[in-house]
Amino acid sequence: MTGGGAAAPRTRFGAVLGVDSGGSGLRAALAPVGSPEDAVTATGTHPVRTSARGIDAGHFMELLLPLVRDLRERAPSGGEPPVAVAVGAAGMATLGDDLRAGLPDALAAGGVTGPLALAADAVTAYTGALEVRPGAVVAVGTGMIALGTDLRAWRRADGWGHLLGDSGGGAWLGRAGLEAAFRAFDGRAGGSKALLTAAEERFGALPGIPARLYPRPDRAAVLASFAPDVARCAREGDATAAALLTEAAGHIVDAVEAVLPHRDGGEVACTGGLLRLGAPLTVPLGEELARRLPGARVAPPAGDPLHGAVVLASALATGAQDLPVDGRLLWCSTGAESGRDGARP
Repeated sequence: MTGGGAAAPRTRFGAVLGVDSGGSGLRAALAPVGSPEDAVTATGTHPVRTSARGIDAGHFMELLLPLVRDLRERAPSGGEPPVAVAVGAAGMATLGDDLRAGLPDALAAGGVTGPLALAADAVTAYTGALEVRPGAVVAVGTGMIALGTDLRAWRRADGWGHLLGDSGGGAWLGRAGLEAAFRAFDGRAGGSKALLTAAEERFGALPGIPARLYPRPDRAAVLASFAPDVARCAREGDATAAALLTEAAGHIVDAVEAVLPHRDGGEVACTGGLLRLGAPLTVPLGEELARRLPGARVAPPAGDPLHGAVVLASALATGAQDLPVDGRLLWCSTGAESGRDGARP
């Protein structure tokens, strides 16, 4: 199914609920329809469990309901139930079956019967950055994924994890920096003594790193923890580190180029925590975007994925949801009062 999740205008009053679910827990925001900048926010401390069915809908509601009660108590709207809800969750595309099956009825039991959107976190990163407009957004943190749309279909590039992709992301950059450190340790070409020193300062003696790293379930995060060291070495003049950051920028633009609907123009936004590395990454990234996509307009992101969830919920509430609904990246229900006629997989 493509097209908007709501065909006709709905209420323009009341509040909407946006939720961002990630590895560190839930964040939720309640905002007046059409005014995401006036959101009241609450943050949980526990991530949602996953099981053989994927993201656990029961545990999701267990964690969400206290946040919603807190938000409704603090919201200027007087505690009324939200008129629309949008949830952005890491893994929604592949692990969202239980949420899609159980969340509409669970919310309805709590008095929330308006439209509902369940989206991959890449979609809420998109709406957080560009709202409901065509273009391309790249989110670069520990991983890296780009998403683009012409409002008829989604285009995705990368986001395949640190073993198979996420090229240019934090885990990729940290791994590349560690490889340069090991090259210097071995005396091979392409090594960097600066990165060798930085790796030993962070992780200890290099020969012991593989045994400590490979068995860990959080390998991607550990690798990404070295990315700031690569940026620091680049700032201090290490040519190998600087070249790795330039290569990372090239990989990021590869993904943007693959998803931008119109390569001779359109909006592009770059988001994600890796951009906090600053000039060693953002300067080559800007140069590469200008060189390869001279017709694109690089826009500052309007907000983060939680902001994007609120924007998406507002679009549902007003009937202005024009993003492609494909049942995986974005699933929409028009609400219990209309038979929940969303695109179920």
